[in-house]
Parts: sequence; structure tokens; C-alpha cells
Amino acid sequence: MKISKVKETTKIAIKPADLRKPEERRESGAERWTPTEIITVSAAGDVTIGRDEAYPYPFSFEHEVMKNGKAFFGKHIRAIFNRDDLTIVNLETTLTTATAKATKTFRFRGKPEYVQILTLSGIDAVNLANNHTHDYLREGYEDTIKNLQKYHIGYFGYDNKYMKTIKGIKIGLLGYEGWENSEKLQRTIARDIAELRGRGTQIVIVSFHWGVERSYYPNRTQKALGRYAVERGADLVLGHHPHVMQGIEEYKGKFIVYSLGNFMFGGNKNPKDKDTFIFQQTFYVKNGSLTGEQEIRIIPCSISSVKERNNYQPLPLKGVEAERVRARLKAYSRNLGELDWSTIK
Repeated sequence: MKISKVKETTKIAIKPADLRKPEERRESGAERWTPTEIITVSAAGDVTIGRDEAYPYPFSFEHEVMKNGKAFFGKHIRAIFNRDDLTIVNLETTLTTATAKATKTFRFRGKPEYVQILTLSGIDAVNLANNHTHDYLREGYEDTIKNLQKYHIGYFGYDNKYMKTIKGIKIGLLGYEGWENSEKLQRTIARDIAELRGRGTQIVIVSFHWGVERSYYPNRTQKALGRYAVERGADLVLGHHPHVMQGIEEYKGKFIVYSLGNFMFGGNKNPKDKDTFIFQQTFYVKNGSLTGEQEIRIIPCSISSVKERNNYQPLPLKGVEAERVRARLKAYSRNLGELDWSTIK
């Protein structure tokens, strides 16, 4: 089990019934009031805290670190992440000094100390199952894990399963590359979820790196794998890789977020589409089990706090701009079944 520090948190969207004072609680016959634990999870997309060495230095991620410091990148979102109970992103870079590289077009690397950017931004756990984790081969991958451990950042993906106990509730995180809906991958997903359940996990979250870059709609493989994970017991499915937003589906009472898009993305100095969002879900656990009650919040964001380029500093949007991003997300979700947006904050 990987262990990271549990944040002191402030919960959101608490039901009035949960605020009753002890003296207000009543027993009626065999019925006894039982407290409900409330767990809020935030998820965001691709975090590349580094660059490809072929990128010119000016206005690169490394340049921004040197100019503004490590706390700069999480300035506008750390308050959101510090109020939740668990914050998850997809870490799409290596954190290493290794020099041997994979033979491919883009290879991302950040300095080992850049892991502090995650802690300074309020990020708790990262998915490693993606197409850039091994950009600097085995050494780069192992260095990345060591540096995450050094700063108590949880990690999951491939053979790594992350479990964390928050308020007495066990949460388990799994990550996969979902390029094909193969029987082998299905067996692995089913086995891993069953293993977490066998270890007493009450909330299981599955993260997939999948889909087609710059496509706003999930493909057949994404839909099949996301729904399969829910059928095997996942309580929430998160997706990334397309670098743009995709829709949200409610399936059998659980949510599948097909693509969270970019977030703190050092892989492109000025992507055409800078829209993104933070997905928040509040889970309610009573008598050790999830209840049917859940709350969803969408926080529209830009990946940059300036419009003319990417400065890698995510910015929550307000007013007309927030509604524009929310409308886009609704449009991408229309063909994914009925989703009652009136209940989503």
C-alpha cells in the first residue's frame, strides 16, 4: 500500500441531515442514527511538468519555472484542491535526470524537484499508465516513482495499485492504457477491482489513458472499457489522452468522464483549444458502504491564465466563459445517454 499524507479538508455540499448535533440525534425502536462520511474527490487531466528537449527554451515550462517559481502553476487551483479529500491527475511526463530516451516523436522530462509543483498545487495522486511514462526508459520510470515517493505523492497505473484511507473510508485507484478492448485487459481490470474489494476498499476509481488525440467524442473502445469497468465494480471512471474535453456518461448510476483534457500541460506552448475542467464527485458512505446519494460539480477552467499563449497555470473560469465551457461539455455528452445537468453544479 502506498501511503501519502491525508489533507485536512473542508467538505462541500453537505446535506443538512449530516449537520445535526449529537443531542439532536434520535433513536426510534431498532433504528439508530448513523453518521455518514462524506468524501469529495477532484479529478483533472494531463499534467506535464516538463518539456521535450527539442522545444526552444523561451516560454517553455522550464522557462516559466525559472521565471516564476514552482508555486506559480497551482496559484488559482490549489484552494479548490485543498478543500477536497483527494485530488487526482494524469502525470504525463517523467521526473528524472536520465538521458537515454525512447525512440519516438515527443519525449517529456521534468527535473526531479518539479514534483514539488504537485504538492504546492494540492495534488495528491497521479496516474502513471500513459504513453509518456517511459519516455526515458526504465531508469526514467523508476526515478519518477522514487521522486513521487519522496514527496508523498500517491501513484497508480500498470501494476501499481494505490490505496488511501480517508475518514476511515478506504479508497482504491487503478490505471490502465486503454487502446484496445482486449480480453486480457478485461481480465486484468476485473481481477484488480476484485482485489481492492477483497482488501476492504469502499470506493474504487479507475483511470484510463485512451481515445484519439483531438477528438471530442469517445470511440467504441472507450465506451466498452468504461462501461465494463463499472460493471465489474468501479465507482468512477476517469479518462485522458485526447488533450481535449470529451463528454460525461452516467452508466448504471456511476459516472464515466471520457476525457478531462489538458490541465497543467507543458507539452504545448500554445494549443488551439485551452478549455478544460475539474470534475468533482462527492461520495456518501454509511455503515461502511456507498449510498445511492452522490453529488457532481463541474468547474470550467482554462489551461492558461493568459489567452495569447500557454503559461501552464490553470485558471477556473467565471461568468460567460464558464457557461461557454459548460455548454461545450453538455454538447459532447448528448449522445451518451440521459444526464440530468440540472443536478450538476
